[in-house]
Amino acid sequence: MNPLQQIIYNRFARYIAVETTSDPTSNVTPTTSSQISFAHKLADEMRKIGFSEVEVDEYGFVTGLIPANTDKKAPTIGLFAHMDTVCDYNGANIRPVIHENYDGGTLTINADKKMFLSPETAPNLKLCKGDTIITADGNSLLGGDDKMGIAVIMSLGEYLLQHPEIKHGPVKAAFTIDEETGTGIAYFDVKKFAADFAYTIDGATLGDIDCGNFNADTVTINITGKSCHPGSAKGFMANPVRIAADIISSWPEDKLPETTDGEDGFVLFKDITGALDTACVQGIVREHDLAKFEQFKKDLCALVEEKRKKYPAAKIEIEFKEQYRNMREILKKNPQSMELLEKALKENDVPYRLTQARGGTDGSQLSLRGLPTPNIFAGYENPHGPYEWVSMNWAEKAFHILESVIKDAAR
Repeated sequence: MNPLQQIIYNRFARYIAVETTSDPTSNVTPTTSSQISFAHKLADEMRKIGFSEVEVDEYGFVTGLIPANTDKKAPTIGLFAHMDTVCDYNGANIRPVIHENYDGGTLTINADKKMFLSPETAPNLKLCKGDTIITADGNSLLGGDDKMGIAVIMSLGEYLLQHPEIKHGPVKAAFTIDEETGTGIAYFDVKKFAADFAYTIDGATLGDIDCGNFNADTVTINITGKSCHPGSAKGFMANPVRIAADIISSWPEDKLPETTDGEDGFVLFKDITGALDTACVQGIVREHDLAKFEQFKKDLCALVEEKRKKYPAAKIEIEFKEQYRNMREILKKNPQSMELLEKALKENDVPYRLTQARGGTDGSQLSLRGLPTPNIFAGYENPHGPYEWVSMNWAEKAFHILESVIKDAAR
């Protein structure tokens, strides 16, 4: 690693040592107390670096300011990364493994568990020959999503404060809660933050810029049945477990996550609980196009109505809850963030793709609340599991692109 990569990595290694898994079943904000503890650690570090107006608010959001050092009129730019890691895989006791000067072949994550990475299983590794690659040791996720984003922002903030010859407008940093549950950013005070536009540093592949995302809702189907002794069940029993299985199996196979890609939407049935009295099916609805998204929900309602007729003795209820919406149109109407970003990518000789994320970021909700916020790469791949990896070269590129955006905005 070169000196800048080492600075970023050292921060990253400290951050992932702190367990901050969020909990989608929690009814408090943030969903886990570990995020609050981590927030105060980050705030202390920001103060030591020299950020101004550092604050941890009542929900755990960390914010700080790098004041402008030029008289030229420049926009206030926000930089966002989230503190939590996903609950889908173990996020505690993370042990990073450094793979220096990657040779283009197979990387060993854990030999005992026969866990390996190669360009065959992780195609973007072929872009990283000669890079330093970071993985975990096979017993946890890595936490690049999104503690690498935090490490990049913090390192950039320190660099700008140590180099006053670099002229820039106001730069604000924000480290956010519960991004992985899709619930945290709703509590963020956009008006108080007072940025003109922002960037989330929470993407993956080098050069991928998310300027759109899924429309997203959760869906819950509650089934109340009629239970009796199975020996005398004919004409009486309504089995909620069977009804739940029937609903799931009746959804079209070409509208599932495992059969779609690109801008195709899907419904994911992710959890079933039940017995002979009640059952609950929980899932998510995703689609980039809003009209198609609404049609998916109508199709689900029609499917439930069909099963009500098939099982008249049961009570079947369906409920949708909004998570986030596509930020694409907001960014088109407010182009400054994307114009500066594309200029910076070209200045740093980074080939790029403007993508529609098959997911969502905090930026989607921020954009819809008046703060245009596209998402740039932080340098991680394969998040949410033990095969997650980070390219330190990609992380360094993210640093330089953001540096260019900040400098160009003040020219």
